[in-house]
Amino acid sequence: MPTASTQPVQVGPHPIGGGGGLVLLAGPCVIEDPQLTLDAALRLRDICERVGVPLIYKSSFDKANRTKLESYRGPGLEPGLELLATIRERLGVPVTTDVHLPEQAALAAEVVDLLQVPAFLCRQTDLLVACGETGRPVNLKKGQFMAPWDMGAAVAKVARSGGGGVVVTERGTCFGYNTLVSDLRSLALIRARGVPVIYDATHSVQQSGGTRPQRDYAPILARAAVAAGTDALFLEVHPDPDSALSDGPNMLPLDQLEPLLRVLVAIDDLVS
Repeated sequence: MPTASTQPVQVGPHPIGGGGGLVLLAGPCVIEDPQLTLDAALRLRDICERVGVPLIYKSSFDKANRTKLESYRGPGLEPGLELLATIRERLGVPVTTDVHLPEQAALAAEVVDLLQVPAFLCRQTDLLVACGETGRPVNLKKGQFMAPWDMGAAVAKVARSGGGGVVVTERGTCFGYNTLVSDLRSLALIRARGVPVIYDATHSVQQSGGTRPQRDYAPILARAAVAAGTDALFLEVHPDPDSALSDGPNMLPLDQLEPLLRVLVAIDDLVS
């Protein structure tokens, strides 16, 4: 089971799964200042080219599940998609973003290469069907409240609605009141259902409603997940996480990414 092969899901020029090698989904949690977003995307592209890891750039136009009403959510659908389109065209990298409502799916699919369903919404039938109907591949983030074997029904909702392909992201399971725990058996259990799996190392160290920095633990989990055979890795990164407008405590500083990626590639080469 740990080495079960899957049919690859094509995201732009990059296959996820099927033994195609490690893929990175990365970017700041939410779109902030346009120049910061463009600069982060450029640095990520250059880092990934040097290390030899395919990049899918991720940043959200809206974070609809912020803890506080006054928290920054993002620029919104139209300006956010416009900036993602600029990154895609100018830098030549595929892009992904969250969608929260069924009516956002078709609009986002005109721009992004991969639609992402947030973990809290992974059972929302109308949203999953709308994403599947676009024909774009869909990344279902496993809910913190769900067992890996329970994701089969969510995958089926998307797969039966369209042919773009489905990947599932593991991002930890609720443990106590506000801490997540990663059971790396989940990677094999998800892949055994025939879908490629992504491991989200930075959200797996997130503390709901908390502000204590936990980012130092993300590289540990990333190394473990690559050793366990994840098809892709999800890392939220930022030039200055301590000043980030969302998820700062668990995002990695961009200048720490390249040395980590080199270690992860070496681990992936060994286990492949």
